Amino acid sequence: MSGTLYIVATPIGNLDDITLRALRTLKTVDIIACEDTRQTLKLLRHHALPEKPLVAYHAFNERGATERLLAELSQGKSVALVSDAGTPALSDPGFLLARAAWEKGIRVEPIPGVSALIAAVSVSPIPIRRFYFEGFLPQKKGRQSRLKWLASLGETIALYEAPHRILKLLDELIEHFSNPAVMLARELTKLHEEILVGKASELKAKLAQRKILGEFVVIVDSPKSDSARFEAECLDDDENP
Repeated sequence: MSGTLYIVATPIGNLDDITLRALRTLKTVDIIACEDTRQTLKLLRHHALPEKPLVAYHAFNERGATERLLAELSQGKSVALVSDAGTPALSDPGFLLARAAWEKGIRVEPIPGVSALIAAVSVSPIPIRRFYFEGFLPQKKGRQSRLKWLASLGETIALYEAPHRILKLLDELIEHFSNPAVMLARELTKLHEEILVGKASELKAKLAQRKILGEFVVIVDSPKSDSARFEAECLDDDENP
């Protein structure tokens, strides 16, 4: 019989943000596949978990590592896939392995937990009844056309951005989204966690005056979104329980 592939969510910063089930899974599996073995070792040692065989699984070796892990799973071994932070396969490696496991009839089991996206959405003052998750935008080719298309959706947009591109992104939001309301969530759950809310131009002016560190979750209010109607419905619900 084949083993089970567990897709395990891990902390995005604070190492205590992990479920009991995730800890139990990491303790009992045969192999842990991870982006960076150093990061995973830090997590295992923090929670006094036994150090299991670690297999590097990242964007540069996905195909080769997938074949190796499938062979282990086919022999009945259990594998936990983790990323450096958050939920695997969500703007992180994992999809190829999960799909290949499904195709071979191997059980794939989610061990849910932390996601930077959901953490940011949960505290957003920008109404989010529906939203479109973009992940990371293309760095060069197709970036502007993609932003133009996102602005045309008429929905709140959630995306990820690196610190060295955040000022460029804010300029692009000013151009394509007509200087929208934006929430920037940086270093979530970490020591220097910061959440900024304001017009894109205001946030750019604030960030331009200092060194920018840490990746961002960006929530963008579309000029065509139904935020006003959503707020009205919320008020109506309060008045008519």
